[in-house]
Amino acid sequence: MNTDPIADMINRIKTAQAVSKKTIRMPFSSLKYEIAKVLEAKGWIGKVEKKGKKVGKILEIELKYQEDGSPFIMSVNRVSTPGQRIYASFDKIKKVRDGAGMSIISTSKGLMTNYEARRAKLGGEVLIEIF
Repeated sequence: MNTDPIADMINRIKTAQAVSKKTIRMPFSSLKYEIAKVLEAKGWIGKVEKKGKKVGKILEIELKYQEDGSPFIMSVNRVSTPGQRIYASFDKIKKVRDGAGMSIISTSKGLMTNYEARRAKLGGEVLIEIF
């Protein structure tokens, strides 16, 4: 049993990129799938697929690398944890690395990047920051 599935997802991505794996597989959850879809839409990772049925469902993520072989994702950090939730109103949402990165925020309208949440004037729980 895993108490923090988002942190587990982040660790799997970091570890896989450290050894230059092309794809990673992990147990499926709707939240991890939605986070992966946001990362895919913004170009941080490749294709995201859910495979299998019912109990055996898994999430498969294709990782991206730069032309020199270095990982496309330099840093990804968990902001809000199960022990300490971090919330931000739309006017308090910070830029990540002066706009070079992004954060994913869980809002009342679903998961959004920090730019989308600011534009929609929605606050929420800051899940991860990626650079």
